[in-house]
Amino acid sequence: MEKVVLPNGLTVIYKPKKSNLVVIEVMAKVGSNDETAPERGISHFLEHILFEGTAKRPSNRAITNEIEKIGGDFNAYTTNERTCFHIKVLQKHFSIAVDVLADILQHSLFREKDIQKERNVVLKEIDMVHDEPRYYQWVLFQQHLFQKHPSKYPTYGDRKVIQGLSREKVQRFFHKYYQPSNMVVCIVGDIPDWKKEITSKLMLRKGKVIRPNIRAELPASAAYEKKEKKNHASTYTIMGFKTVPRIHPDAYVLEIINGILGRGQSGWMFTELRGKLGLGYEVGTQHIAERTYGYFAVYATIDKKNVRLVKRLMLAEMQKLQQVTEQDLQEAKDFIEGSYYLELDDSQKLADQILFWEQVDDSRRLEEFIPTIKRVTVADVRRVARQYLKNNLFVVVEGK
Repeated sequence: MEKVVLPNGLTVIYKPKKSNLVVIEVMAKVGSNDETAPERGISHFLEHILFEGTAKRPSNRAITNEIEKIGGDFNAYTTNERTCFHIKVLQKHFSIAVDVLADILQHSLFREKDIQKERNVVLKEIDMVHDEPRYYQWVLFQQHLFQKHPSKYPTYGDRKVIQGLSREKVQRFFHKYYQPSNMVVCIVGDIPDWKKEITSKLMLRKGKVIRPNIRAELPASAAYEKKEKKNHASTYTIMGFKTVPRIHPDAYVLEIINGILGRGQSGWMFTELRGKLGLGYEVGTQHIAERTYGYFAVYATIDKKNVRLVKRLMLAEMQKLQQVTEQDLQEAKDFIEGSYYLELDDSQKLADQILFWEQVDDSRRLEEFIPTIKRVTVADVRRVARQYLKNNLFVVVEGK
């Protein structure tokens, strides 16, 4: 893996991979956590508006068809901490992919008519999240898990802010964050002359270095519960705990706990709640460890009448971590190793992971992840479970 910083401050990471395809992905180190109250939703909105037209390609179709007509894939996403745009094409079309990405990042028009159109699209996207309890439960969960940390606010933003967006406001936010020192390009493929293409087309002007300022989040001092009623058949439950950011040593232990409790259909939670008792269809766990925050959660979609029973069973399974065995530990390590490397076999997911680790600290940590996982001990699992899996937030999106 080769990493260079160009004279304008743009970081480029090249990961050689023998393949007929190539992925180029651009990350802007900006997400909803960087927004002030009057800006909530602009990061996600920019992900939309950058597809809406440039002088060279004046419409959404002109931009996307440039990639789709050659069989490629072009997409983007926004998180609390970053916004990414990726293109996957055959190796021979690398130059086209670079040209399209460079065009939208340097020459987007930000027309008033496009802002009006995408404003309506994003508002409908927000409606869809609220209509779908499988998505909305996580919005509600993060909203109440965090008190000071900006991860309490959903990535899609605030409806009133979106409704009042102006061209000037969107452009001002774009020019502040979409500048070379705050962006990273990742290329995965077999492209020996990649540097020539990047330096000749991605000529972003150097800007000020962005220094994020995220408020620290205090641990929860007591268990608490949040309930909302909805007019649907099932009840959706999440039990969650604030944990640690990605580079904290305990984040690796939490990965092991996630592998014990939540892997596929053989994790402890699935086995107990669905396999043995048939209490729900969707049962699992989630461990999120980002640059500035982390959480661990257990979720289950159940009947309303079983909420108290399921809550007791979730807590009981986590308590069993104090009796975890060497076999449990090894199975979790093997699960993590296999799923991690299988995911990295996909070039686009590999680019995603490289950019994630680069934002967290250093892209080279990608290769240290599994060796660090292998050093986790039974004592580590028991200690981390005692330390973090207490004072839970229990969210219930209650159905009929």
